[in-house]
Amino acid sequence: MAKYIKTPAYVDRMPVDISFVFEDEKPAGKHGFLTVRDGEFRFEDGAPGRFWGVCMNGTACFPSHEYAEKVADRLAQTGINIVRLHQLDGEYHATNIFQFRKGKQLDNTRSFDPQSMDRLDYFIKCLKERGIYCYLDMMVFRTFKPGDGVVDAEKFPLLAGRPYSVFDPVMIELQKEYATNLWTHHNPYTELDYKDDPVFVLSEIVNETDIWHRNYKPSKGQPKPEHSPYYENELRELLREWAKENGEDVDADTVDVWSLDEDAVNRCKLELERRFHRTMYDHIRSLGVKIPITGCNWINSPGGSYNIYEEAGIADYTDNHAYYYDWAWGETEKFGLNVLVNGVEAPRPALPKTRIKGMPMFVSEWAMPFPNSYRAEGPVYFAALCALQGWGGMTIHTYAYGTMLEHVDMLGKEYSSATLGGVPYREGIFSCWNDPAVYGLFYHSALMVRRADVAQAKKLVGVRVPPAIVFPGAAFGSAADCHRVAALLDGMSEDGCDIVLDAKEKLPREDPNRIVSDNGQIWRDLKNKFSGIDTERTKIVYGRLGKVSQGVTPQAGTEVTGMKVESRTDFAVIALSSLNDTPICKSGNMLLTAVGRTRNTDMQFDGERLVDYGHGPIEAEAVCATITLETERTDLRVWGINAEGYYCGRVPAKFEDGKMIFTLGDQFPCVYYLVNAE
Repeated sequence: MAKYIKTPAYVDRMPVDISFVFEDEKPAGKHGFLTVRDGEFRFEDGAPGRFWGVCMNGTACFPSHEYAEKVADRLAQTGINIVRLHQLDGEYHATNIFQFRKGKQLDNTRSFDPQSMDRLDYFIKCLKERGIYCYLDMMVFRTFKPGDGVVDAEKFPLLAGRPYSVFDPVMIELQKEYATNLWTHHNPYTELDYKDDPVFVLSEIVNETDIWHRNYKPSKGQPKPEHSPYYENELRELLREWAKENGEDVDADTVDVWSLDEDAVNRCKLELERRFHRTMYDHIRSLGVKIPITGCNWINSPGGSYNIYEEAGIADYTDNHAYYYDWAWGETEKFGLNVLVNGVEAPRPALPKTRIKGMPMFVSEWAMPFPNSYRAEGPVYFAALCALQGWGGMTIHTYAYGTMLEHVDMLGKEYSSATLGGVPYREGIFSCWNDPAVYGLFYHSALMVRRADVAQAKKLVGVRVPPAIVFPGAAFGSAADCHRVAALLDGMSEDGCDIVLDAKEKLPREDPNRIVSDNGQIWRDLKNKFSGIDTERTKIVYGRLGKVSQGVTPQAGTEVTGMKVESRTDFAVIALSSLNDTPICKSGNMLLTAVGRTRNTDMQFDGERLVDYGHGPIEAEAVCATITLETERTDLRVWGINAEGYYCGRVPAKFEDGKMIFTLGDQFPCVYYLVNAE
C-alpha cells in the first residue's frame, strides 16, 4: 500500500536553495540587452540567452513590497531566471494595471493605476537583483470601457477585442498608446525607463490573438460565435480594398468573411495580420525598445500556421503555447486525463512546429497541470526537450494568480469561488507554486536548460511546410525527440539541414517503441512507459519505474550511465543533479529529488473525474527505490530534507567497488535529498 508524506509549501522559501549555482548571473542585465544572432538568443556580450521560469498572472504581478522580496527569493532558490509578466491588463484580477482595487467604476483603460505600477516596479527591481529577467506582455485580456471609444466593447468583455483588435484602427491606436505608456514608464526603483532596462528580454505584441480567432467551427454542443455587424462591415470594406489593389475577383458584400474555406478571404486576412504586426512592431521600435519582439504566440486556431509563419521577416523570434490536459472541465467535476508523456510518440507536436529555420524560439506557456496523476513527468520532459532543441527557454503557466498564498494549503482550490472571470479551469489548477510534482522539479529543469546539461541535438531536420491555413505536422512530432527541428518556408534554403522532410512525412525509426536523441542523452520507451535523461551533471529516470523494476513489463533497465534505479513505487521521477561544475561521478554536492503522485489529503476520484478536492496539507507518495550510483568518492552522505528544509534523517548507504548504494523510502522518506561529502 502506498505511503504518503506531508509536503506543505511556504511562500518565502523552498526546502533547498540552489541560487548559489548562478550567483555570477546577478543582477539580471549584467550581460547587456538580449539580442538575436545567427538564429539564437545572445546577450550583447555574447553570453547565451537560456531561460527557465514561470508566468505570473494578473494580481501575482502586483505583490506588496514585502511579498515581492519573498517571492523573488523563492524563485531564485529553484534556479529560475525569467518571469513572464502576464495578464497585467486582465480586469477579472483583483489588481490589474488599470485599477488597484475593485469598486470605483472605470471610464476608460488609457492610464495606469499608480499603486499598481508602484508594486510592479518594485517587483521588477526585486527580480532584477536576484538575476531574474522579465518577459513583458502587451495586450492580453484588456476590457475596453466606454471612454475608450471602442464600438460594441460591451459585447466582448475579457477578450481584448478579439479578433477585431487586429484590424480596427481605434483598437490599434489604443494598443500603440498602451505600449508607449508601458515602455516609456520610469521605474523609480531601478532608475530606468522600461525600454532602457536590460532586465526585460522578450515581449510580444498580442497574446493568443489572430484575425481568425474565435470564428472557427465551435466545439460539439457549443453555439457558433456571433460577430458584431459593425466590425463585420469594417472587415468587408478592408476586403473590398484588398481585392481592388490585388486584382482579386471576390464579392465583398456577400462572401462569408468568417469562413475558413474562402481562399481569397484567408489571403486578405493574412495581409491584414501582417500589416497589424508590422505597425505594432515598428511603433514599439520607435519608442527605443531594443529587445527581441514577436507578433503572437498562437498556432492553435485554424489560422495558426499562418499566424506563426507570417512572423518570418517581421518578428525576431517565434513563440507558442502547449498544454497537456483535458480542457473539458466544469465548475465542480474535473477530468484528470491521466496519460503519460513517455507513452506518447509526440506529446505536443505544435511546439517543434513553431520553430522557423534561422529564428530563435521561446515557449511562453506550457503546463501538464493538476489533477493529472502523472504531471511530474512534465517539468523534466519539457526542459530536456527545450535544451535538446536549443529553444531559448520556457515559462510555465502559471506560478500563481494571486499573492495571498500563505493562506493556501492545498492543490487545485486556491480561490474562494469555483471560477475566475467565469472560467472554471483557471481556478487553482494551473498554479504550480505549491505542487511538489511540478514546481518541486524545477531545480533540475533549470539546471538542464540554463547550464545546458542536456546538449543540443547534433542534427537539424528541416520540414518543408506548404503555404496553407492548416497542414499536417507528422514530421515535427516524429523528429523532435531525436534531432533539432525547424520549419522550411516556401523558398527557404535547405543549407545546414542534415535531413529534409515534408510536413506529412514521418521520420523513420528502427524501433517504433523507443525514441533516442542523436546525442544519446534522452530516450523514451513508449511501450514500457519510462524514460531516461543521461548527462554528466544531471541524470533522471521517470515513468512506470515500479512495473519495470519488478519485471511486470518484459524490458527492465531503469538505468542511465552510472546510475541504476530499482523502484518499488509504480510511478516516479527520480532526478539527480550535481550542484557544482563536476560530473556526478566526482561531485561532492548533489540534489536528489524523488517524487511521483501528489494529492490533497482525502482527495477522491471517480475514474478520471476529480469529485472531491480533499483538504490540506498536500501529500506526496513516498518513493521507495534502491539507487546504485557510480562514484569516485567514499565520503558521501545522504540526508533527507523535509518540506521546511530541515535534515530529517541520514539515509543509510554503503560503498562497494566504486558504487554507492542506498534505499529511499524505508527510513526518513522525503521528496528531497542532499548527497554531500563530509
